[in-house]
Amino acid sequence: MYLSKVLAIAAACSLLAACATPAAIAPAGMAIPVTTVAEAMRAPVTILISIDGFRPDYLDLGVTPTLSALAAGGVTAAMRPSFPSKTFPNHWTLVTGEVPDHHGIVANTMEDTARPGETFTMESDDPFWWNAAEPIWVTAEKAGIRTATMFWPGANVGWGGTMLKDKHDAVIDAARPEDWHQFNQAVTGAQRVDAVIDWLRRPAATRPAFVTLYFDTVDTAGHDYGPHTPEMTRAVAHIDAEIGWLVQGLQDLRQPANLIIVADHGMASTDSARTIALDAIASPADYRLLEYGPYAALFAVAGHEAALERALLKPHPHMTCWRKADIPARFRYGTNPRIPPYLCLAETGWLIQKTATTKAFHAGTHGYDNRSPDMAALFIANGPAFLPGKRLPGFDNTDIAPLLRDVIGLPAARGLDGDDGPFRQVLKR
Repeated sequence: MYLSKVLAIAAACSLLAACATPAAIAPAGMAIPVTTVAEAMRAPVTILISIDGFRPDYLDLGVTPTLSALAAGGVTAAMRPSFPSKTFPNHWTLVTGEVPDHHGIVANTMEDTARPGETFTMESDDPFWWNAAEPIWVTAEKAGIRTATMFWPGANVGWGGTMLKDKHDAVIDAARPEDWHQFNQAVTGAQRVDAVIDWLRRPAATRPAFVTLYFDTVDTAGHDYGPHTPEMTRAVAHIDAEIGWLVQGLQDLRQPANLIIVADHGMASTDSARTIALDAIASPADYRLLEYGPYAALFAVAGHEAALERALLKPHPHMTCWRKADIPARFRYGTNPRIPPYLCLAETGWLIQKTATTKAFHAGTHGYDNRSPDMAALFIANGPAFLPGKRLPGFDNTDIAPLLRDVIGLPAARGLDGDDGPFRQVLKR
């Protein structure tokens, strides 16, 4: 049912695009009752939606009527993630405009010499790890723009604050979105959408003008089954229906919206026939391994640096290793003190493992060269701020935060790693 309404909106106003006037919001032939005219005059909300692990070519599976209509009626592209093409580094890039090497979330797992014995994981919400770059919701709140986050990596962090370890981890002097939820994977996609719609039902004084929404099920299916499987197709269809539920809810509220739909990275197929046993290349007595998979991050055992370098820094099938200082400049990665001294990057589809594989598997992962086609990420923008029917060349995801600043009315920022250049010809002025 929602699809027919989506298509009607697309035909009438490029799907949420002319929602600047009451008549353009309703599907063709639907009159807006007098009692809803005030609601129809609402200012547009900007909703940043992440579909974790969504490759652009998933739109070709034939199961995405809503997303495909949004793309056709708006702006779309294949977006390049930052390196490493992992979830937390890229989500923080999307909302800060800085590469991981600069904003400090350099991996899903990392260490810092200022916190010996402590390891950052995807559950870490101590502001210490996050404070190097200001996220867009904090910038917006400082400017008087109300924000709400229905999940987003880092959105639960009391940004800029200090965690008091001896005070039950209380955070002081922190900035947060006006409304936010602590991530819980058990919260369904429909529940997440309903939370956003509920926020938008509020009166203007407490209604958010900028919202984030995050979905993880496509990424989960990619890891469990791989990107080219029936299970993935079902996950993509399910997410498309949930985006359709959001579009329907916006239409029911007569709420104009700029939807900016992104992914943090793509997904590559992996299997047990394409693995590299690290302990067969270097002696485990020479290194400490922090991360492994698409890439390996290592520390040399004190006094064993020369032995480790002799083993790593020579040609290897399906893998290249560098000293931190020698990581190629195009990765824009290697100056942050949280990056370990040695990095080994596998060829896309190959996995670096601690030891030889003993069990057959077929799955998927990400974290590879950010220019690999398999790592490309979805980008769709649709709404009153955007011209319809535009396809852009590929661009870097550092450009998303500058785009958001344009759309929600913040001035351009200095010192970011991206800019709004890719979008200047598709933004309505």
